[in-house]
Amino acid sequence: MNSSPPSFGKAVFELLSSMRFAISLLSILAIASIIGTVLKQAEPYSNYLIQFGPFWFEAFEKLGLYDVYHAAWFLVILTFLVVSTSVCIYRNAPNFAREMKSFREHVSEQSLNAFKHKHEVDTTLPPATLAANAQRYLEGQGYKVKNLPREDGVLLAAKAGSWNRLGYFLAHSAIVLICIGGLMDGNLVFKVQQLLGYKKIETRDIPQSQVPPISRLSPSNPSFRGSVQIPEGSSADVVFLNVADGYLVQDLPFTIGLKQFRIEHYTTGQPKNFESDIEIFDRSGKKIREATIAVNHPLIQDGIAIYQASFADGGTHLNLRAWNLFAPTDSSFPIKGTIHQTATLTSTAGDSTLEFVDFRPFNVENMGDTPAVRDAMSVLGGNPASDKRELRNVGPSFQYKLRDARGQAREFSNYMLPMELDGRWYMMSGVRDAPNEPFRYLRMPLDADGNLETFMRLRGALLNPDLRPEIAAAFAHQALPANAWGTEIESKLTRSAEQVLGLFAQGGFQPLGKFIEEKVPAAEREKAAGTYLRILELAGFEALKIADRQANLPPPKTDDATGWLVRDTLNSISDMFVYGAPLYLQLMSYDEVKASGLQLTRSPGKNVVYFGSLLLTLGVFFMLYVRERRVWLRIKPGNALLAMSSAKHTIDFEKEFTRHAQALDTLAK
Repeated sequence: MNSSPPSFGKAVFELLSSMRFAISLLSILAIASIIGTVLKQAEPYSNYLIQFGPFWFEAFEKLGLYDVYHAAWFLVILTFLVVSTSVCIYRNAPNFAREMKSFREHVSEQSLNAFKHKHEVDTTLPPATLAANAQRYLEGQGYKVKNLPREDGVLLAAKAGSWNRLGYFLAHSAIVLICIGGLMDGNLVFKVQQLLGYKKIETRDIPQSQVPPISRLSPSNPSFRGSVQIPEGSSADVVFLNVADGYLVQDLPFTIGLKQFRIEHYTTGQPKNFESDIEIFDRSGKKIREATIAVNHPLIQDGIAIYQASFADGGTHLNLRAWNLFAPTDSSFPIKGTIHQTATLTSTAGDSTLEFVDFRPFNVENMGDTPAVRDAMSVLGGNPASDKRELRNVGPSFQYKLRDARGQAREFSNYMLPMELDGRWYMMSGVRDAPNEPFRYLRMPLDADGNLETFMRLRGALLNPDLRPEIAAAFAHQALPANAWGTEIESKLTRSAEQVLGLFAQGGFQPLGKFIEEKVPAAEREKAAGTYLRILELAGFEALKIADRQANLPPPKTDDATGWLVRDTLNSISDMFVYGAPLYLQLMSYDEVKASGLQLTRSPGKNVVYFGSLLLTLGVFFMLYVRERRVWLRIKPGNALLAMSSAKHTIDFEKEFTRHAQALDTLAK
């Protein structure tokens, strides 16, 4: 007769209590945890888009890999694992308890003879006497013994290490507790509120005071992990939670004020240690406490852990000198800026927005093979990088963006102090079009006195169309012998020099190279290029003489230093046309304001996870180091049969069985 199929409820129960089902869930969670460890979690989506590109960004986003531990599928798997493991415990715990109490005294003599580990011995002792002696021996070996009289003799049933089965119960219970702790910290309250439409992720870049209630979480929110940056002398009563492509504002039950932020550096300038002196106020403004928090030394307040996570600029005030790179003058004008604020620049090309992004008082570079500088030199035609390694603090720098009227922005990074490259000193200004690109550097040479003004005077003279005839005439006059002065040769050379200077002023070396390609036969182009470069260099020296004379300065020296200054200036002017900004901002002084980056977490499931981890450790200990062994001794008149079993047949078990067999031989005599 065919049996009826199992009911749906029974089938679900069998699935949930299946070890394969639980192991499958654990495997998925293990893979997800690996991803969550390797891939930095809860970053702004723009960071992931830059890192992975549009295709993989969208694929990973749909899988929820950017916030694995709060992803809906991860929480669902945790829930199923809790249910599955709980069902396993409910189903198997009674059997474990019975097995731990049972001596398995109903074993038959036929079963004992089938054991692999058995030992039989003849004896002349009465069964009761041998049983009493054997019982004392086994109890001395740590066994619990049950003496069972039989019609034809005695059966001793002994067990040791029954607590081994407790390990399975503890390990399964630990999994349940750890998963429950994960669910408690999984921000389920927000997930439900978002599903029901009570909460919404904010995606606009607006002040936190303008974030609507639908995007704010109350101070009673049971679990969260957020961060906030507080400048010195300021305070905060909220933290920001990065969620998907936006954020949430988490209101705190207290206010944190930053009195002072301190940072220690190694001799190379790298951060060594940093800490914050903070004050905690209640909602009414009453001071609760003062404390100092440092890395790995958090402060606990109202169940919220406050960690020292990072540091940043808190709005450093910058005093800048702005140079108009394409103006035919050598004058500059002052600009004041504040990090995290903006300013408007007006020029003939239209208004631009100057966004001050960051300030760094220390910059540790490998000056033997500086990535930020040497790589840039390679891009702009400088010398190749060397293998030498020499870490050095090159001083302060500030970063800013210049955004045009169309919203397109370029990012710049300017150093305050000059850098020495190949024995010559330069002011460095880096530029890049996108955050994932390396900086390309504009190198402006300094004169023998370490000043930038000489470069700016020469630049202004070379870009000044009114001075071009005078520069060309001075060049021709110096290049020709006295007997050629005033001749047609001098006039032609003057016109050629003026043409070369004009082409160079239009766009640097590129228009000059294009002119050579169009006008000069291919076989003569290399020679023509060398000639034009020589004209540029000599004309540049004459331009410097004229610029110095107009500034009431003595004429420049005719030495190698001046020659390199002219050549470097020509290279810099050519690079200016791809620099992407009409101004160079030189940092003259600053008033630094530091900001402390704090991470605040409320994690009620943390202690549950810790307790579960303790149970898991104990469970593994019991399973690995507590060996369950069972011994049966069937004694009949003239004969005794010893049998032994264990779940793990180790070398120690073999030795123990041999020891018990030898002891039985001795006791049976």
